[in-house]
Amino acid sequence: MLSPRQQKILETIIAQYIDNARPVPSQSILVDPALGVSSATIRNEMAHLEEEGYIIRPHTSAGSVPTDKGYRNYVESIGETRLPAAEQQELGHLFRRMEGELDEWLNLAASVLARSVHNTAVVSLPKASACRFKHVELVSLQDTMTLIVLVFDGAKVRQMVVAFDQVIPQERLSLLATKLNAIYSGLTVEEIGAKAKGLAPIEQRISEHLAKLMEDEDEREDVEPYLNGLHFLFSQPEFVNNRQLALSLMELIEGRSLLRNIVPPEFTGGKVQVIIGKENRAAPIREYSVVLGQYGSPGRAAGTIGVIGPTRMPYPRAIATVTFLATVLSQLVGELYDAPPQGDEPRGGRN
Repeated sequence: MLSPRQQKILETIIAQYIDNARPVPSQSILVDPALGVSSATIRNEMAHLEEEGYIIRPHTSAGSVPTDKGYRNYVESIGETRLPAAEQQELGHLFRRMEGELDEWLNLAASVLARSVHNTAVVSLPKASACRFKHVELVSLQDTMTLIVLVFDGAKVRQMVVAFDQVIPQERLSLLATKLNAIYSGLTVEEIGAKAKGLAPIEQRISEHLAKLMEDEDEREDVEPYLNGLHFLFSQPEFVNNRQLALSLMELIEGRSLLRNIVPPEFTGGKVQVIIGKENRAAPIREYSVVLGQYGSPGRAAGTIGVIGPTRMPYPRAIATVTFLATVLSQLVGELYDAPPQGDEPRGGRN
């Protein structure tokens, strides 16, 4: 445990280092009138912080730099942080002006987050642990060919062209679709398999194709997340003179493994999670900090929104912005899931 004075000195060092990216000398801490102590006292307290592993000095005569332990103490001491009410209102209006397009919402969230914290923002598409049936359309093409258009929860759309043994008029296909929509609404592929056993042969055949589309969806790897702000990140002092640090992140992005490496297996959402430096389980990002939040429709699908930056990150701003945007996206995605099917092309994200 640190004394209140030691805590204040540590917070001052971290604040100055975040702002300037330069080791903090004891003389610069004296400018804080709230401390009201001599330079000798400050040096003694800084020696204690160094001994306990909260700060380090790159050189004997250099100033102090926070360690991962120091940043962890700082993050735990922040408490609840919120964006100013005026900024929340402005951002809320910005999202509401968009016409319910998931792609646009997630792109906007990544852009807003990156500009807010001047680091890289990452936003993944919401994904359910198991997709659920929402709506199917059956469209007669020619002869025995029929187009199956399947909509999952979240307005994701998958299509398949199938050939039946006989010509099925559009009127009958529409009736079949209406019946299946009533039976399968909200079900998983396993539940559909159980329900299909008591249906007519043609309905079972269509159900088999629906199950195949749903199984493929469940087995799909996550698509590339929405990224914004790499130029902010790589212009930070930590990266200007450390090319390898930037390359390690780019390799994850190009290998489409960024999310798997920054999101810990135990992450379940709720409170925003901050992972600092060597707390990251993946070696390529142990020089970074990650601030993660989860958004989505409870019990249906969830996505990740987060910030990647150096450990010298404006944590209060990052936590507040991730928290607010996760709330906004949860509301929007919840409305999207609850919306009835719309015409020919339901609203949705990347296929």
